[in-house]
Amino acid sequence: MIAAGVIQISILMITLVLLAYPLGRYMAACFSEGPCSGDAIFLPIERWILRMAGVKAEVEMNWKGYASALIIFNALGALLFFVILLLQENLPFNPEGLDSVPIVLAFNTAVSFTTNTNWQAYAGENTMSYFSQMTALTVQNFLSAGTGLAVAIAFIRGIVRQRTDQIGNFWMDITRAVIRILVPLAVIMALLLLSQGVIQNLKPYETVTTMEGARQVIAMGPVASQEAIKIIGTNGGGFFNANSAHPFENPNPISNFLEILGILLIPAALTATFGTMSGNRRQGTVLLAAMILLFLAGFGATLNAETYGNPLLAAQGISAPTAMEGKEMRFGPVDSSMFALATTAASCGAVNEMHDSMTPLGALAPLLFIMMGEVIFGGIGSGFYGILIFVIITVFIIGLMVGRTPEYIGKKIESWDIKMATLAILVPSAFILLGTVVAIATGQGDSSVLNAGPHGFTEMIYAFASASGNNGSAFAGLNANSAFWNFGLAFAMIAGRFGVIVPVLAIAGNLAGKQSVPLSAGSFDTGNGLFPFLLAAVIFIVGALTFFPSLALGPIVEHLMMISGGA
Repeated sequence: MIAAGVIQISILMITLVLLAYPLGRYMAACFSEGPCSGDAIFLPIERWILRMAGVKAEVEMNWKGYASALIIFNALGALLFFVILLLQENLPFNPEGLDSVPIVLAFNTAVSFTTNTNWQAYAGENTMSYFSQMTALTVQNFLSAGTGLAVAIAFIRGIVRQRTDQIGNFWMDITRAVIRILVPLAVIMALLLLSQGVIQNLKPYETVTTMEGARQVIAMGPVASQEAIKIIGTNGGGFFNANSAHPFENPNPISNFLEILGILLIPAALTATFGTMSGNRRQGTVLLAAMILLFLAGFGATLNAETYGNPLLAAQGISAPTAMEGKEMRFGPVDSSMFALATTAASCGAVNEMHDSMTPLGALAPLLFIMMGEVIFGGIGSGFYGILIFVIITVFIIGLMVGRTPEYIGKKIESWDIKMATLAILVPSAFILLGTVVAIATGQGDSSVLNAGPHGFTEMIYAFASASGNNGSAFAGLNANSAFWNFGLAFAMIAGRFGVIVPVLAIAGNLAGKQSVPLSAGSFDTGNGLFPFLLAAVIFIVGALTFFPSLALGPIVEHLMMISGGA
């Protein structure tokens, strides 16, 4: 099984790299001033949208204007989403006559999809009408992903430009992100998924008689269209409650491979976009190398833990049944481990197994990937600007250690940049830890967990990590549809999204105003083969130092109890 895992992860990484570079160069052209492939099709659409919105695309913004436009746009989107859910029972395309969504759950869901988290405290097929799925959930899947991509491009401009306070036009950036990149890729992905058996219709739910003679309701719906952008946009919100473990969303190993590849594709391609726009392709290659290095380390640890299952049972020669717990027969430990690591590394949140059923050490890596900021590929745009935050921290630490000037691609890293980078790292971390403390101290949180002890603790901290990291996957075993969890996680999602975006844009604005300086004897070359390892080490150490006590109380102590026969 380990050999099968090595083969499959090798195929995935090779395919990813081969697709990422051409896509990255295409995205660089899309956000540059020169011509881009598809202009004949896309330019008229873009101009019509911007003209209808009253936007002058040629007028650029400073970082404060960019941040203000972004926040207003997302706030209005969340409000419209919220209203649609409250009026659901009176809107069309509701063949099952589903009721409107309760106000507290509607608030949580609107925040969730607007922040690209897609946390679901509900069962999709029993709660959301086709209208809500298409006009609220799916539309926000495009817009939230487009927002992250726009911020990443603005950050790149901040690094590349000199002596200016302009980092682009948010309205133009998000329009191009959606029209030129997300929509075409989602169409391709939807067609590929349809070819594998993912359903796409507007039929009423069907009632069938099972082989045992029982009657069962089979949910229908426009699944492929939502599944495609859920994957491509690293959103993660599934049409069905079982998400990508449901055969209508993920029918076979081929669709499973396509979904994993789709989750990682744009985040990986953004490194090539960065290399192209900065005129220094080595820098993009270094970032991609660091991502792959950390991903492979996590995958190896998880696959090993999941393959052998409970060591006490493995010693008796019965490891296979425990390795399959919580997994679909059509995927097994290898494909399930690969999916679990991809979805938590890339801020997606889609699942093809129940993370709650993984072994303690098997679940540790996905949880740690979220806690480290989901920069190991990361979400659309958010993973890229997240890893650049760690780049800034890394070059600053290197400068302190070896007495060299902290610079990145010719831009001096100064006090303002470090303060904003630190803030971007601390805000989500604080909400993860403080949110879990409040949940335990008030009794509001642990009253909703299914399991006691360290496993129940992991359920709670995983929920706040998933919300603050804008991931959206759940550990299972937690009843999150309560006032405490709906409000608590919603505020964590907001902080985890905009508490990072605003400092990132502030750094971009500050860097854009600086003059680039050539490399000197006092500069550290961030394009060499050593830097990916230094960057990966800093990401791991920051995550480990911040969250090791929490991990010790959860997965680590649960593992020790398991091997001692106590759990």
